[in-house]
Amino acid sequence: MGGEADRIPDTPLLDRERRLRGYRINKMAMGLGDPANRAAFQADEPAYLDRFGLSDEEKAAVLSRDWSEMVRLGGNLFFILKISAVDPVRITEIGAHQAGMDHESFLRDRLGKKV
Repeated sequence: MGGEADRIPDTPLLDRERRLRGYRINKMAMGLGDPANRAAFQADEPAYLDRFGLSDEEKAAVLSRDWSEMVRLGGNLFFILKISAVDPVRITEIGAHQAGMDHESFLRDRLGKKV
């Protein structure tokens, strides 16, 4: 996965292989649309992740809220944003993480906000 197929530096392309690999993480994240699943996730995240058969690598990415890694592992950003709604995490914080910037710098330098 990755390598020459990723022609935009530091940007994983959502090719067939990555989409297939991301099935579990995306299915888990989509499940968070159900209030009962959100409650289960908040009560015991590792147990909730186990219900979907996530690999150790996928679990580590979710538990640490490593948004870039979740995407690299095949997570669709629109699906994994459901995780941010549980925490809640601002989408600009996720953008900053993916850009490798602190939140304040991201707001100022990428979005032109006065902070």
